[in-house]
Amino acid sequence: MSESLLKKEFKQSDVQRVRNLVNKDFTSKTKAQSGYKKSSERHKEGDVWEEGGKQWTIKNGIKQNLTKLDSAKKAIRIPLRCPKCGGPMKHWLAKKMYKIHGFCFDPCTVQMEAHLRKAGLYKQYEERMMQGNMKAFAQDVEQWAIDLINTKETFITEAGDVEDWRSNSNKDKELLNNVKQYLTHLAEHIK
Repeated sequence: MSESLLKKEFKQSDVQRVRNLVNKDFTSKTKAQSGYKKSSERHKEGDVWEEGGKQWTIKNGIKQNLTKLDSAKKAIRIPLRCPKCGGPMKHWLAKKMYKIHGFCFDPCTVQMEAHLRKAGLYKQYEERMMQGNMKAFAQDVEQWAIDLINTKETFITEAGDVEDWRSNSNKDKELLNNVKQYLTHLAEHIK
């Protein structure tokens, strides 16, 4: 009769589990497990190692991977506090002045410009800053003109026909000449 009631046999681990529960031993294990455990290496602050095809380091207690763009990230990153005076970089010009000078706008840049005015060098500083802006603008305009001329305005239709959407190539040459004249005029003005 017991065979008809129990269609499944109890395993030794099931019986052991029930015994553990009756004895209020909830943490005992009833099965033996085996597996693979990865050997871990302890690294210190500043160590550089390779793992999984990537280079890793520990900075400020945090594991970080080293990439090719780390120097670019560092150049873009702006600190929360000015490295010169320790004040907060909250002013809307602080980001711009940090990229130019390496410190905050107020009070560091303001004080530097005040010292330049006292020394009589502010006019040269201002001209150098303006010339730098004009040179960057001239490079941007030149790149825009080159990109405009080099872009291909031909498209392929669904039927497979190639359509040229440029109206006249003489206009491109005329535009390039006008831009070159403007850039030479701008270069003379910068000097």
